[in-house]
Amino acid sequence: MEENEEVKEVVEENNEEIAIESNTNIKIANDVIAVIAGVAVSEVPGVAQMSGGFAGGISEVLSGRKNLSKGIKVDSGEKETKIDVNIIVEYGSRIPDVAFEIQNKVKKAVENMTGLKVVEVNVHVQGVSTENMGTEGTSDNE
Repeated sequence: MEENEEVKEVVEENNEEIAIESNTNIKIANDVIAVIAGVAVSEVPGVAQMSGGFAGGISEVLSGRKNLSKGIKVDSGEKETKIDVNIIVEYGSRIPDVAFEIQNKVKKAVENMTGLKVVEVNVHVQGVSTENMGTEGTSDNE
């Protein structure tokens, strides 16, 4: 985000007030926005994991750290941004509700922390996680 703001500072020097004007430019990297969005998505119930593709998985394994921006693509301009989120939902979760919650949380988090206007949050469901289904419906009474 680039912002040109004129900041006027009043300085007293020898009992005289002098106004100093300066321009400030702030640029927020897309990676920073992606991490903010990733943290917001991780707080939504029904999201099993982020889907970052093959390259994201390899870098996560090699670095040993969780990649908070995995599965998130950011396209930002000077005053607004568009965000694409790729997720895998938990089996049994209502997908429209999960997607709506992701859109709201990401928009709120990014706008509050960066001051950018979020014009789009696109949620792409890449799959359904069935990992917790193995224990349901089985019985040990044999």
